[in-house]
Amino acid sequence: MVAMLFPIIFPIITGFLLLVVKEPKNRKLLLGVTGALLVITGCSVVYALFHVKGQAVILFQLSKALPIYLKPDSLGLLFSAVVTVVWELAGFFAFSYMEPADGKKEEGEKRFYGYYLMVFGILIGLGFSGNLVTFYMFYELMTLLSMPFVLHTRSREAVMAGLKYLFYSFCGAYMALFGLYFLYRYGNTLTFTAGGVLDRTLVPGNENLLLIVSFFMIIGFSVKAGMFPLHAWLPAAHPVAPAPASAVLSAVIVKAGVLGIIRVVFYMFGADFIRGSWVQTVWMILALVTVFMGSMLAYRENVLKKRLAYSTVSQLSYILFGLSLLHPTAVEGALLHVVFHAVIKCGLFLAVGAVIHKTGKTKADELRGIGKEMPVTMWCYTFVSLALIGIPPASGFISKWYLAEGALASGIPVFSWLGPVVLLISALLTAGYLLPLTMKGFFPGSGYLYDGQEEKAKKLFFSLKKEASPFMLVPLVILAVLAVISGMFPNPLAAYISEIVSGLF
Repeated sequence: MVAMLFPIIFPIITGFLLLVVKEPKNRKLLLGVTGALLVITGCSVVYALFHVKGQAVILFQLSKALPIYLKPDSLGLLFSAVVTVVWELAGFFAFSYMEPADGKKEEGEKRFYGYYLMVFGILIGLGFSGNLVTFYMFYELMTLLSMPFVLHTRSREAVMAGLKYLFYSFCGAYMALFGLYFLYRYGNTLTFTAGGVLDRTLVPGNENLLLIVSFFMIIGFSVKAGMFPLHAWLPAAHPVAPAPASAVLSAVIVKAGVLGIIRVVFYMFGADFIRGSWVQTVWMILALVTVFMGSMLAYRENVLKKRLAYSTVSQLSYILFGLSLLHPTAVEGALLHVVFHAVIKCGLFLAVGAVIHKTGKTKADELRGIGKEMPVTMWCYTFVSLALIGIPPASGFISKWYLAEGALASGIPVFSWLGPVVLLISALLTAGYLLPLTMKGFFPGSGYLYDGQEEKAKKLFFSLKKEASPFMLVPLVILAVLAVISGMFPNPLAAYISEIVSGLF
């Protein structure tokens, strides 16, 4: 019981205390305390991953039939592991990012770390949830406590983006809440059960109503995952949030929406109930439209963080399309992409954040020659970019392979071939908006420094370097290595995910 509760309660309480205590005059003390809290929480999660599966603990009762309780399963533990890796690396990156280049004190740094710790605990609670009511409670808390990430700078743009984030998130959450009432009425239980919980004696005659309910819930959770037409909060929130916050928003928090969809479709309604219905068809259409639209918008966008936000919109719908096919191989590809995209997108946002922190430049066309000034950062950016495009043997290739194979094997008219075509076009567009930064960064062309004075430029090469600090570079290097190594040796993760999926069909 302690192993299950500690990684949830400890960061929430310590994060709250960090918010209310007076900020220490010595910044190193703040960083030391925050770092220690992150490490303790991370270690407790790792311990829990190996000891709490199948255990259950009731926190309290809303009613006799609605307990708020925890019961981690394989899917929830996978989500918690992904959260921990991303949260730890982005957290330590923030220690250097929050230190302004001019040496002045960063306003709201303690506040940022406080909310960062609290959201960490909330996300672990989300992964450990044993029923839909508990999941929904943590889901709403996640939205409320992550909004300060967007509001961090307190500028007018940040406030408007934060309000948009809150409005979209609450609209989606209320759609999910609407469906929860009907599931309680027509289901045997709200406990997560592979294959669904619908009462077969109550479903006949109410199929159309339940399909509408399932559609509302899918759309509701898809808001957090950025599916068209409710994706606009992502490109608004990311440019104004600090880079570490953008990294966790794009790598992890959006995946909470994906996890919600998986819980609803496969653990509440059951894949068989939705398969072949208009809900599945509309879901597939919206997912493919979002894949293409997100890639096109990212290709046309010049602001770096906004470009990556549109990229997240597109890549998340790779996952949603795989889930919508309701085919085992496609679902395996979707879950693999959940893991790989989290690592890759965290790496991309941190790399871009390091560049912005060191240079102050926020647009892609301003970074000519950046590879010569920040070579390690840009090499990490390049490796994670290749992984996102899907160049073998990097990780993105593996998940996209599963997604394409699943689409072809599904046998669904039109979508079985249209899906792989759209994914391929999107991959080409992904290369088009990620790789030019590498090309112009490492190969700026003649006259980059001194037109006609290349020898003088070579002598000044090392003096021009303004590489990121170790607190930034170490997380970046780890993420770049993970993005490649996990694609070269995917079998352990694929076997774990295959076991999860086999229980859903």
